[in-house]
Amino acid sequence: MYDVLIKNGKLVSPDRIYEADICITDGKYSAFAAPGTIADSDAKKVIDAKGNYVFPGIIDCHAHMNEPGFEYREDFETGSRAAVSAGCTTLIDMPLNNDPSLMNKVTFDSKLEKISRHSYVDFALWGGLVGDYDDKPDSVHNNINEKDLVDQYKGGVAAFKGFTCPNGPLFPTVTMGNIRKALEILKPYDALCGFHCEDYSLVLEREKEYKAKKNQTREQKIHDFLAAHDVWCEYEATKNVIDMCRITGGRVHICHVSHPMVAQLVKDAQAEGLPVTAETCVHYLGFNEDFVYEKGAPAKCTPTLRPQEAVDGLWDYVLDGTLSCVGSDHSPAADEEKDNNTKDIWQAWGGLNSVQIFLPMMFDMVVNQRKLSPTLIAKVMDYNPAKVFRLYGRKGAFELGFDGDIVILDPEKAWKVDQTKLFTKGHVSCFDGCEGKGAPVLTMIRGEVVAEDGKYIESTCGHGSYVIPTDRK
Repeated sequence: MYDVLIKNGKLVSPDRIYEADICITDGKYSAFAAPGTIADSDAKKVIDAKGNYVFPGIIDCHAHMNEPGFEYREDFETGSRAAVSAGCTTLIDMPLNNDPSLMNKVTFDSKLEKISRHSYVDFALWGGLVGDYDDKPDSVHNNINEKDLVDQYKGGVAAFKGFTCPNGPLFPTVTMGNIRKALEILKPYDALCGFHCEDYSLVLEREKEYKAKKNQTREQKIHDFLAAHDVWCEYEATKNVIDMCRITGGRVHICHVSHPMVAQLVKDAQAEGLPVTAETCVHYLGFNEDFVYEKGAPAKCTPTLRPQEAVDGLWDYVLDGTLSCVGSDHSPAADEEKDNNTKDIWQAWGGLNSVQIFLPMMFDMVVNQRKLSPTLIAKVMDYNPAKVFRLYGRKGAFELGFDGDIVILDPEKAWKVDQTKLFTKGHVSCFDGCEGKGAPVLTMIRGEVVAEDGKYIESTCGHGSYVIPTDRK
């Protein structure tokens, strides 16, 4: 007797779409069978997919849930309920936008104990890669604490995150010296280090210059903000990080690549045989810098949105596998931190409220706008993230013994973003009013239905569990 039978679905893998029935027992995939060969009476629960697409869950490899410390913006309960409503079954949470940030074993244990109580989704954690952390204001630090890195790795973090740009005292910027040392320390463990790549000195100097200007219009301020974070900031930092990979042989991941120039650096490094992977985000694939002029503060993020030519060119690097993952980079704010009436582009919080539209927006872009196969989604939002972050063996594919995570997506289901109805704690989103077609109608994690018809099931709060990378067992 199976616990669950999902029938009449079109299963989507990275290389094909095929019809098969799925059985789940004890939270794991226990059988895949030709349609109709397993009777309804052989399962305790039967779900009819009604000819819709079925994905093996969705992995969001880059999200900021802000707990502990900044729960007024978001916490794991509100963020994960939005995520699961949109088909995310596993998310990998960032170590910053926390107070304290996840930078050592003490903060790791404290964060894990707190967020485990009320997550709707399964989750892994990014660890913190910083220099010395002390009370010095917004400074670049010069040392790496080897014990902190090793303790986090042994605790099961999926990767380490560092910032090469100005980032404030709660999660201090790393220098190239920090990065080189960290890669040397972590190479024996084959651990992955990811980086927000914008050059510290370029950003700092240009922001200082542009912020000093007086009596500017809204459009002039946005122009200068975009200029302060131009592609050369991202390019220079990425080039230097890849050099540190070349020197040490340590695994490097370039986060949220926004421009083809940067993607080409990654492609060249991969052709050289360096252990470099990279991701991009839905907003870089679907929106250009004109969107920032239109929306203002709600569309502020870094790296910034780029010209349309760059948006179009970035798709080539997704299609050829250079950018192997697509994440949300959900980084929410309290509504007042994104208010155009009180915050200009410099003062506004830099991050997007995006996790609840992550899969629907990507599906519409891939299938309806670009006329591509949904297999691309299975590749960049399932299989590749599971491989890169060492969750494969539990997540990311239809394989016997993997976790029974399911997302049933109706390709004809229309959607329109109404920020007042988001399940996140904050409700200001630059995507308000965006619409498309293709949305989840059911989400299941380890054999339990956690969302239906685009809404989380409240009783499953706390069902989500911590996922330790499979190379740690």
